[in-house]
Amino acid sequence: MKNILFTHSYFSRFDPKQWALGQPYPPLGTLYAASFLRENGYQVSLFDTMFSANADEVIPSIRQAEPDIFVIYDDGFNYLTKMCLTNMREAAFSMCKLAKAAGCKVIVASSDSTDRYAAYLNEGADFVIIGEAEHTLLELANYLQDDQQDYSVVKGLAYVADGKIVKTPPRSVLKDLDSFPLPAWDLVNIDRYRDTWMESSGYFSINMNTTRGCPFKCNWCAKPIYGNRYNSRSPENVIEEVKLLKDNYQIDHIWFSDDIFGLKPGWIADLSALLLANNLSIRFKIQSRADLLAEEEVVEALALAGCDNVWIGAESGSQKILDAMDKGTTIAQIHLATMLMKKHHIHPCFFIQFGYPGEHKEDIQLTIRMINELLPFEIGISISYPLPGTVFYERVKADLKYKTNWTDSDEMALLFNNTYPASYYKQLPKYVHRNYHQHLAKNSLLKLIKNPFKANFKSLKKAASVLYYTPATFIEKLKLNRLEKA
Repeated sequence: MKNILFTHSYFSRFDPKQWALGQPYPPLGTLYAASFLRENGYQVSLFDTMFSANADEVIPSIRQAEPDIFVIYDDGFNYLTKMCLTNMREAAFSMCKLAKAAGCKVIVASSDSTDRYAAYLNEGADFVIIGEAEHTLLELANYLQDDQQDYSVVKGLAYVADGKIVKTPPRSVLKDLDSFPLPAWDLVNIDRYRDTWMESSGYFSINMNTTRGCPFKCNWCAKPIYGNRYNSRSPENVIEEVKLLKDNYQIDHIWFSDDIFGLKPGWIADLSALLLANNLSIRFKIQSRADLLAEEEVVEALALAGCDNVWIGAESGSQKILDAMDKGTTIAQIHLATMLMKKHHIHPCFFIQFGYPGEHKEDIQLTIRMINELLPFEIGISISYPLPGTVFYERVKADLKYKTNWTDSDEMALLFNNTYPASYYKQLPKYVHRNYHQHLAKNSLLKLIKNPFKANFKSLKKAASVLYYTPATFIEKLKLNRLEKA
């Protein structure tokens, strides 16, 4: 039986913002694939690049494992690994060449390689899996083991034959997610992840996934792996993994990395009931949408289950921009969902996007005003980032002549022509962050004035930060104004 060495191409050291944050998550998609191949009789091992300094660090693992097949399998559940950053792409190319030089058959499966399979084949990959990869990988591994040469019958594959690239028909996505074995958590050095989290945050969070895909059609959102389908694990299957993680790895917190958590009617309530019935007390965070959280019973069920943090794609405070994005949500829903989450002691967090085509100063001001009024627990700001396969990408691709991807997740480069110059959009997140923290500080100060007897060190420190953020916001605003005029 052939020996397979799995790896992935996310090097957190290559992403300065995330490395400094110190909150890494294991490559969940890679662990699913490794578990699935192991269940089907293959000998598997893992080289985890998360803490590596360069691609050459894979060499000792290749020498030790002596794999027949080398698989770069990126995590399709983590939004960072779906961003297709050039640092990670170059690392993948390097590992392809190193594995190829060692005599391995090289297979790549990722969002980026699905979009750019020709580039990966040119850089040393023998095969690129297009779309959802586990069953294609198993079928391909079986073909390689049997020394078969006709790969055209393997669906969801790109390879070179007779000097030309062959792309086989797509494979249907899997509907029965409970049929997968649980991820191969034993392959990961969990202690390294735990130590990093404890040092940076004082608790240990691990990632899980309960669904695949998203049925909504935001026109900037790329879905090269699962498309618009939405399939879900059963609450019972999820509980099994929660038990495993709590019993074996002493976790404090879970990030459910689904694009949309608990979309099926009644699913969240069922999960909440099972957690309580199994005496599983665990805090967790999710990603959802404002329209899905505008019903109080849903928010209440999340709170009862242990949810303490929800990220929603608020994106903009301008309804005009939300409509242009085909977001399908309203400003009123964002307000209502935020109010309900705060009522049930869940921290609402906003993904904010600036620079979408058609956005003007008044739209930016509306977004800033929404943030200041609602005061979410956290905000994550990005500049509109065109990815292949989206309506947004088709609109702006004529401008993408010299640069099509960011180097790392904090680059925030504007890749197309827009209302303001690229330097303005680089400065805008800095100003908005300062302004947001200034309003948080002012709010804390007002609470302190109204209820001075409830003061503690944390509330005093937050209120006092107004002395820093007020001048800092003013300075960032001056910089932004200069760039706007330029």
